[in-house]
Amino acid sequence: MSLLKPVSNEERNLDGFDFFLLWAGAAISLGEIWAGGLLLPLGLGVGLIAILIGHLIGNTPMALSGIIGSRHGVPSIVSTRGALGNRGAYLPAALNIVQLIGWTGVMLYVAGHAAGRLLAVGALNTRLWTIIIGVLTTVWALGGHNLWKPLQRIAVTLLILLSFVMTWSILREYGFRSLLHIKPTGQGLRFPLGVDLVIAMPVSWIPLVADYSRYGLNSRRSAWGTWLGYFIGSSWMYAIGLAAALATGSDAPDTMVMEVMKSHGAVLSALLIVLLATFTTTFLDIYSNAVSVQSLAPKWSEKWLVVAGGVFGTIIGVVFPPEAYQDFLLFIGSTFCPLFGVVLCDYFLLKRGAYDAENLFRRAKYWYTGGVNAAALGSWLAGFLIYVLCTRTGWIGGSSLPSMIGAALTYYVAMKLFGTNMKEPAQNA
Repeated sequence: MSLLKPVSNEERNLDGFDFFLLWAGAAISLGEIWAGGLLLPLGLGVGLIAILIGHLIGNTPMALSGIIGSRHGVPSIVSTRGALGNRGAYLPAALNIVQLIGWTGVMLYVAGHAAGRLLAVGALNTRLWTIIIGVLTTVWALGGHNLWKPLQRIAVTLLILLSFVMTWSILREYGFRSLLHIKPTGQGLRFPLGVDLVIAMPVSWIPLVADYSRYGLNSRRSAWGTWLGYFIGSSWMYAIGLAAALATGSDAPDTMVMEVMKSHGAVLSALLIVLLATFTTTFLDIYSNAVSVQSLAPKWSEKWLVVAGGVFGTIIGVVFPPEAYQDFLLFIGSTFCPLFGVVLCDYFLLKRGAYDAENLFRRAKYWYTGGVNAAALGSWLAGFLIYVLCTRTGWIGGSSLPSMIGAALTYYVAMKLFGTNMKEPAQNA
């Protein structure tokens, strides 16, 4: 079965509330708690501001990208063909495979360590838990969108309730006023870089958000459900991670949060959070990895691609070096912020909010020259360089937003000036 074909109206079964739960479930994860701990040098007050600003910026292009899927029934990687060309979209597909295998590994690494600390001691036990959770998450991903709807409604509702228990445990242990007065420790972190570390999280979902929004019954409700679900869930988890890191000085606040719950006698609740948070987040990475691979090799089996993604992600989870996490987030931001600046500019400004979905799959109006739109690839590269320059100079406006806007403006100007010269005579393939 092809994971790429446009979804028909008969196959659509997800409403706005389903998307709220889907993306709240994706956001409530130990990986987001860990990422919140990276903001430790900012302190609680400034860190919370960075969390809110970062999610306001990052969530918006995420939700807008989902609209393309809900309108035309195509996955995210296919939607990039409208701007980059049918062959030009191979590059973001390959990069998305790298990030999704990486994310699967990160999430399984965090879950394995948390479960190992909750129930036993020793590296062997941690690795065993990583493998067990990897297998269960892969099985979840194999369920398909018809099974995900009831699973997510049950699992995420329970997960939200358990997250209140987790929050209560942290506030009971440390107290909000005490957290406000804790002086941050660790190496200095500039506020713009802190915002970029927040933006990178919702941006990491942009290359796959339409894989799920294409099953939406209504574009507007799908977009708002996506935006609100991820904004609330991710901001919440970042705040918990920041608070735990401040209180303990630990570079693994996700584990410390679980330890606090354990000390309050909530071992079962903590273990359920570890398992459910990993399932509801990581199955998205595993499934969408299969979508990206199939965009490069359409004849490969959906089922075996899902299994392969789970296996490779689990291997990464067993050997993942935790010190690489911050660089991994910055890699995601530098790659996908400018890419979707180009894609969103192409769709909403140049194509006026409409693609011909059938032509995304054949040599026709989105073929450009040799299957590649050089203006789009060049603008993407320009945005990447802007990101790197802003990061190295510590520009006050951060790196994510300038790279996205810079790539979009470069692309808009290039297409207005040279767009008519970038197309070969269309022919079917």
